[in-house]
Amino acid sequence: MDTATPAVTVALHDGASVIASSGQVDARRHGELLLPAVDRVLAEAGVKLDAVTGVVVGVGPGPYTGLRVGLVTAATFGSALAVPVHGICTLDGLAYAAGQEGLEGPFAVATDARRKEVYWARYEDALTRTGDPAVDRPADIAEALAGLPVVGQGAVLYPDAFPDARGPEHVAAGALAALAAERLAAGQELLEPQPLYLRRPDAQVPKNYKVVTPK
Repeated sequence: MDTATPAVTVALHDGASVIASSGQVDARRHGELLLPAVDRVLAEAGVKLDAVTGVVVGVGPGPYTGLRVGLVTAATFGSALAVPVHGICTLDGLAYAAGQEGLEGPFAVATDARRKEVYWARYEDALTRTGDPAVDRPADIAEALAGLPVVGQGAVLYPDAFPDARGPEHVAAGALAALAAERLAAGQELLEPQPLYLRRPDAQVPKNYKVVTPK
């Protein structure tokens, strides 16, 4: 599952392929949409939740509120089912999906970070990220990424900075699951299911606020 972007996406993977999936784009309803999506995917596959042997969750980067919905849900499932919970960088999932659609490297991935910024990373190919994810204004990285295809909603939102926008626009849980299965089969360690925020939450306690107490 992944809630690091406006897409609320869930998939069930049997270790070889995706057997059911769901995806809805709504940046303000992650908490409302995620659990029904899990139920829908399990029903489509004809299995119960207790058949799940592991959970994969996108760790971002992403906005604080949406991202934590998926991470908390994944942790809850892992605890209730006594199964491992693995993290995958959301940008890696988008890169992997782009590779499945035929995009060859090098390229970059960019998602909407709000505040007129993007979360982004550069890739040598669909499986190889060449640096850590970052958050920047599109104009500040346009020259560095000039000539490269850029995958994701970040490219679509800022065509002046990223003229060669490519799909997919949003991450899909099926790609995350397939990437995780491939890495696990190769004996690679996955990330801890901890959030990758890259900056402070949008909602913060105001500084120097006035305290009002009853007399």
